[in-house]
Amino acid sequence: MNPTTLRELLDDWETRGLLARVKKEVDPEYELGAVLRHFKGAKPILFEKIKGYTSPMVAGLAGERNLLADSMGITGKELIPKLIESIVNPIPTTKLGTGPVHENVILGEFDLDDLFPILTYHAEDSGQYYVAGVMVVKDIAGKNRYTSIRRMQFLGGNRTSILITSPELYSQYQYYEERNEPMEFAVMFGVVPAVILSSQVSTHLYHTDKLDIAGALLGQSLDVVQCKTVNLEVLAEAEIVLEGKMLPHIRETEGPFAELAGYYGTISQQPVVEITAVTYRNNAINQTIFPASYEEKLPMALVREVTLLNTVRQVIPNVKDVHITMGGVARYHAVIQIDKQSEGDGKQAALAAFASDKDLKHVVVVDKDVDIWNSDEVEWAIATRVQADEDIFIVPGAKGSPLESSHNIKGVTAKMGIDATYPLARAEEFKRTYIPIDIKIEEYL
Repeated sequence: MNPTTLRELLDDWETRGLLARVKKEVDPEYELGAVLRHFKGAKPILFEKIKGYTSPMVAGLAGERNLLADSMGITGKELIPKLIESIVNPIPTTKLGTGPVHENVILGEFDLDDLFPILTYHAEDSGQYYVAGVMVVKDIAGKNRYTSIRRMQFLGGNRTSILITSPELYSQYQYYEERNEPMEFAVMFGVVPAVILSSQVSTHLYHTDKLDIAGALLGQSLDVVQCKTVNLEVLAEAEIVLEGKMLPHIRETEGPFAELAGYYGTISQQPVVEITAVTYRNNAINQTIFPASYEEKLPMALVREVTLLNTVRQVIPNVKDVHITMGGVARYHAVIQIDKQSEGDGKQAALAAFASDKDLKHVVVVDKDVDIWNSDEVEWAIATRVQADEDIFIVPGAKGSPLESSHNIKGVTAKMGIDATYPLARAEEFKRTYIPIDIKIEEYL
């Protein structure tokens, strides 16, 4: 069975030599983040000692494709098919009367910063932030449950601000605000990568319970328990849960903060939340994700690959694979591999890609003989199969991503498609060199 709890996963990875431990005490201000940045968030690391606190902290669980897949008992190549299957066939959660996350319950007056570390990541960040919490809410009807990851700036005491970028979530918050009512939420820390990955699935596109998707990714139902102060369920074996309410008609200045693309974001007024309860397991293991690291980028890239593959397949049935690259900030660059059947397939695939995601800026389409996971191969295809005057097209003034600095200069983005496929009539001239035997290199070195 696949590990469904953080502790099971860490034990498994440590036994197999996949988990690193930092025994040196680290400062929650900058130092812990500096270690994570060195490894780009792609290495699972457990920090045993954090200055001023007794609880350890883990990070880097979902930043490397093969390891993320390993946490769900599959290979990296199986990730996208498995995610598609899990969206279509989710496994409902199982509700329990109680669970380990309620071994400790804190109510009344408390200071969040006294309980668990709240990190400061970059030099010009506006303060301490929670960035890895998987937030749980229900829709207005109280029937459908959704999860997402939202950053929260610590304001002191039991209050934080919260950045809401999802139109659906913000519309829901406005619904309560218009009625002068708070909106309930809970935030889970200390969960397995499947829960993080499923939280990135688009509510707008699929309207599926994301904890049920996580269960399908892991192949079994996940246990949940009722929160203590809000009408929501959380994972029974999450390490730490913050329960609270988004307050109506109150805003606080939020930012600047280091955004996805590696620049500081803008300062804005954001809603304030009041934490009504903190529940946690004995010897709780805290969790973070270094901002703009592979661990933040990879889950969102995987979900975008699902949408990209499905959209391109509608017009180019012979699409073989798609890749949203990390270097393209997990949303701006895509590479599409096709089994080209007719001229125009390359450009049509790129146009479909732009239709699938407004954030995409640059799309490269290659033949089936090019490894889209190898950037050298993709660059080679561009270098040897592209004539810019014929194979590159630009769409000016299109929608883009507000997280992308150059987009914000004019509020629109130019899209560039690169057809790096060879002309079918000249296929013989583009036959790649090869050696007609296989060897085992270890026999020679």
